[in-house]
Amino acid sequence: MDKLQFDGPVVLAVLDGVGLAPDSPGNAVSKARTRFLGEAASKYFHVTLDASGEAVGLLPGQMGNSEVGHNTMGCGRIFKQGIAHIEEAFKDGEVFNSEAWKSAITKVRHGDNAVLHFAGIFSDGGVHSHISHLEQMISKAYDEGIRKMRVHAVFDGRDVPPQSEPKYIKRLETYIQQFEGADIKIASGGGRMVCISDRYENDWTVVARGWDMMVNGEADYYFQSAEEAIMMLRRIDPNVQDQNLPPFVVVDHDEKPVGRIKKGDALIYFDFRADRAIEIAQAFTYWDFPHFNRGHYKPDDVYFVGMTEYNSDTHVPEHRLVEPIHIRETLNQLLGQHDISQLAISETVKFGHITYYFNGNSYDKAKGEKFIEINSYTEPFETRPWMRCAEITDAVLKHLSNYKFVRINFPGGDMVGHTADMEATIVAMESIDLSLRRIYQKVAELGGCLIIVADHGNAEELLDASGKPKTAHTTNKVPCIICDDTDNRKKYQINDLQNPGLSNLAATIAMICGVECPQDWNPSLIKIVG
Repeated sequence: MDKLQFDGPVVLAVLDGVGLAPDSPGNAVSKARTRFLGEAASKYFHVTLDASGEAVGLLPGQMGNSEVGHNTMGCGRIFKQGIAHIEEAFKDGEVFNSEAWKSAITKVRHGDNAVLHFAGIFSDGGVHSHISHLEQMISKAYDEGIRKMRVHAVFDGRDVPPQSEPKYIKRLETYIQQFEGADIKIASGGGRMVCISDRYENDWTVVARGWDMMVNGEADYYFQSAEEAIMMLRRIDPNVQDQNLPPFVVVDHDEKPVGRIKKGDALIYFDFRADRAIEIAQAFTYWDFPHFNRGHYKPDDVYFVGMTEYNSDTHVPEHRLVEPIHIRETLNQLLGQHDISQLAISETVKFGHITYYFNGNSYDKAKGEKFIEINSYTEPFETRPWMRCAEITDAVLKHLSNYKFVRINFPGGDMVGHTADMEATIVAMESIDLSLRRIYQKVAELGGCLIIVADHGNAEELLDASGKPKTAHTTNKVPCIICDDTDNRKKYQINDLQNPGLSNLAATIAMICGVECPQDWNPSLIKIVG
């Protein structure tokens, strides 16, 4: 069978968080003036892909996300991952049979006034964590003799409705009432964009605020309960979303913090997704830590446990409740074996997705592979919704003729979409469209091919069914457009696949690059016909 041969580069442009949905008041994708995307969809081969639920290894009906989306795109197969992987570990006993769990319980049970702490994104969004996992661990710890527990809540508002945290506080407060004689309290809290949950080292001050809140008992605000905190902070700013709530510490009647993490305690960080957990894990476990002053803290002061491994190259954290999945034979390794040079580019907030996650949870580069990171703004995304589109595009154009396979992530649909700001998200989409046109003009000039895809939905649904702002991802399908003006276009057509998804993308790229893929990969979206 003939192989496809392109003189120029094969470029994969991932439009993060750009799903497909009918035009509606909340659809920033359809409302944006994206002339290039419209022309491309009408002129070139295109198909819609599943990017959520079982198509990316999640539970049925679970919205997709950038982590599993890039994993699935880059490995060509479907692995049970994310919440599906963790749910299985709770069901089969792996969590509570792990050495990390047993050691944490032993340390607290036999310590001098030791406390078992939990921290993580505090919702049932299922993208980074799930409150049911926290509840199961509290129950098991109580059964094993632990009576004093503290929760440090990272408020969500991105994977769930933007002002929904009171529901989760009430849920936990109701749940813990069943444990007679227990002393269980929320000890501190703050929004995920403000404290603890930075990612890709974009802003270490976010992590430092979380450290101060949890370890030093210091924050912008002090309240006598989490319920009081939300109520008072909403009075100050009725429109503040949970993700942006300032950090606070819960204090007793003597104004003393009710649950500082201290020497001799154990802390279980219950996020299972790595990108917003790795930095706080490093803060608690690294001896050489230059990012902020931890005072007199030493890593052996607190027994830190992660829900799973947050970096498969450095194996952080050492103690974890669930062993990670291992992904082998990824697209980048396959292309490297065939001496196909590769370049991955994005800005900081999605750099790890187009590199670490796309490459099967590893920063190890294949032969001839290079990464370029463009620093993201640290200001709120809706204030600069164009983000770093132009800079990413400039870097792509500068290096395009030197690489055979180039992959890009444009973050605007997701990062701006998470604010539910319609005007800003429209600007984000229009900025991406301008960049795509610039890139394809050069790709076509060089005789290459541009594949446009998204990893999950978000920007196409910024209002929920009741008309309220929606900041969460969606389960909508995503576009895949193969922009090709070469003679190769006559040699292939769309493959007749049932329910194609992101897992079919790796084989497609391999075919376009002229490489045969492993037999256990899911089939290509295209087939050669002549």
